[in-house]
Amino acid sequence: MKNQKGSGVNVRFSPSGRYRPSLGRPGGFARQGPLNPRRSGSAVSVVSERVISVVIVDDHALVREGTRQLLQQDPGIDIIGVASSGEEALEVLARLSPEVALVDVNLPHMSGLELARRIDATWPDVHVLIVSAYDDYAYIVEALDIGVDGYLLKTASTKELIDAVHAVAEGVLVLDRQVSKRLVQRQRREPETAGPLTPRETDVLSLLAQGQSNKQIAAQLALGTRTVEGYVSNILSKLGVTSRTEAVTHAIGLRLVKSQSNEHDTTEA
Repeated sequence: MKNQKGSGVNVRFSPSGRYRPSLGRPGGFARQGPLNPRRSGSAVSVVSERVISVVIVDDHALVREGTRQLLQQDPGIDIIGVASSGEEALEVLARLSPEVALVDVNLPHMSGLELARRIDATWPDVHVLIVSAYDDYAYIVEALDIGVDGYLLKTASTKELIDAVHAVAEGVLVLDRQVSKRLVQRQRREPETAGPLTPRETDVLSLLAQGQSNKQIAAQLALGTRTVEGYVSNILSKLGVTSRTEAVTHAIGLRLVKSQSNEHDTTEA
């Protein structure tokens, strides 16, 4: 789970370009640039070269079983385990080592966000997709700061859920369209004027929006890691924010970086 602190389904970042479904109907994926290479709507059928192992974590048996049945419609997804609590999920993860964990926010004893934090610390290669009924701004921002690979609402369709699993498994940061809109609207309520970014700072900000780490940005721009850290610090200062996630959402709201969203009839590559 390495989204930097860093539908419908909505924001997708696609690094390799191998999985780039077309857009066209309400409720589909929208992309915001290339994918995170470390992990590296019109939902569409996905052709996968491999089978993705998945664990479902939800405290409601009907939801667990329903989600299992929906995902099993795709031969490229294998449900290898389920859990009804955060504690049980940690045991299942330790035993089965799934590629993707679908996690509900509202779990007994240990919240889904706390579980996501522990997964990130213990099994950083596990991709965490939050599937929740909550679209509160605080939940969304905390999840992104933890570094989850996606945040999907339980109103998503079967196709959207299947596509989201394939997307996060390939390193695509996926946000439900409503979640993405909530983030952007929050920033637009406080229209601050950002200080002018230099062309290089704009390049760095665009790569931040793709979920890339400082090391990855340095490699792509042929810069030193400390130089990139300096650019990031300047960007945060100029935008008046304190985290990479805030910088990206703030920049999208101010149109400092390109946002490709599927708003019913808009298709962007």
